[in-house]
Amino acid sequence: MNQTSDTRALLYRPGLLTPDDAQRLTATALGACDDGELFLQFVASESFGFDDGRLKTADYSRDAGFGLRGVSGEMTGFAHGNEISAAAIMSAGETLKLLDPAKNAAAPPPRQNNRHLYTDASPLDAVPFEAKVRLLEAIDAAARARDPRVAQVSASLAGSWSVVEIVRADGFVAHDVRPLVRLNVSIVAESGGRRETGSFGMGGRRLYDDLFEPATWNRAIDEALAQALTNLESVPAPAGEMTVLLGPGWPGVLLHEAVGHGLEGDFNRKGTSAFSGRIGERVAAPGVTVIDDGSIPGRRGSLTIDDEGTPSQENVLIEDGILKGYIHDRLNARLMGVAPTGNGRRESYAHAPMPRMTNTFMRSGSDDPAELLSRVKNGIFAKAFGGGQVDITSGKFVFSCTEAYLIENGKLGAPIKGATLIGDGPSVLTRVSGIGNDMALDEGVGVCGKGGQSVPAGVGQPTLLVGGLTVGGTA
Repeated sequence: MNQTSDTRALLYRPGLLTPDDAQRLTATALGACDDGELFLQFVASESFGFDDGRLKTADYSRDAGFGLRGVSGEMTGFAHGNEISAAAIMSAGETLKLLDPAKNAAAPPPRQNNRHLYTDASPLDAVPFEAKVRLLEAIDAAARARDPRVAQVSASLAGSWSVVEIVRADGFVAHDVRPLVRLNVSIVAESGGRRETGSFGMGGRRLYDDLFEPATWNRAIDEALAQALTNLESVPAPAGEMTVLLGPGWPGVLLHEAVGHGLEGDFNRKGTSAFSGRIGERVAAPGVTVIDDGSIPGRRGSLTIDDEGTPSQENVLIEDGILKGYIHDRLNARLMGVAPTGNGRRESYAHAPMPRMTNTFMRSGSDDPAELLSRVKNGIFAKAFGGGQVDITSGKFVFSCTEAYLIENGKLGAPIKGATLIGDGPSVLTRVSGIGNDMALDEGVGVCGKGGQSVPAGVGQPTLLVGGLTVGGTA
């Protein structure tokens, strides 16, 4: 039995639902609709938490279900269930009878795509339970042995393996396999009665293999410990408007939140984004090019196809400072008269798709990061971020720094604690005065929330020099 038929067996069971049943029921339920699909999903997931020297949590779940969506004009009908059977899908189809009949011809199917990013059908339990526990024990012991100032260690391992199939009324069928893993290490260091935390995570669209390599998990320990020890030496952050140097990689989460959400098609179709109606206009400084690309193998936000069956692709959103386009699912693309971009995403079969980012990043420039640092007389260097908030309509954001430093006369100074960055996305892009040649993607830990749904996402950027950002501090 080949890999595709083997994984399809997780979705179709004789006596409950066959592929022919799925196509027949979908055609019947969506016959009067513009668009829509039957989304079938099987997912196995697990997580392990190790804290205070012992295993605290171990969770394992298997879930399967379907989501049936019909679209007529701007109206959407959606029903879901956790039993994949002909009877359940037929019952869900009754919901779609509430939709007004479509007035236009049915939307064409997604283009076919034979390229599969993820074809490994190995289950998560290919690695025994005991081996996962031993890994977390080894991380805990190694971290505590690194430095006498280590007071507490927390480590977690999580994985999921999902199979999805998308069935349309026009006969289109698409199938995908989606692995996802993540390892996190958090360390509390203590000295002189003061305690500070450092953390580091890594993962992506793959199985566990490389996370069990000592070089991999030891790097996670080293990074988390270095951040904790750095924060032990931190001084209160200054406050006021100043020049900020943003590090490469994970600080791209600021770009994701402050700019990326504002470029999603639904907000722009409704005119509620700060970027609405501005295609062709300059929205950023020269040299700023922003990409959303869900086709990069192994990245956390990557997919062979999105959750409507559209192949993932590279989408240029901003090119050399000029707004070029938005990211779309099928519904918003159709209503705006453009092509879908492969960004229709959903948290699970129990959710309807919406336009979402995949891996969103800024391309490298030509500046030497060291030279960018030398330009700053007084400012801060933000190396890592924690949580943040953004208002889509205005683009205003607030982000907290988990590792940051003073910059004094072109050189890094003392680490600082309690720094927040305050601004708005459109203005930040226009204030970029230097773009490093060191673009990096994050390590594979991003989670994006929107409309009550969470999906894995990737971010990235080169070192960026930004003037006139407001820094909230405690000094």
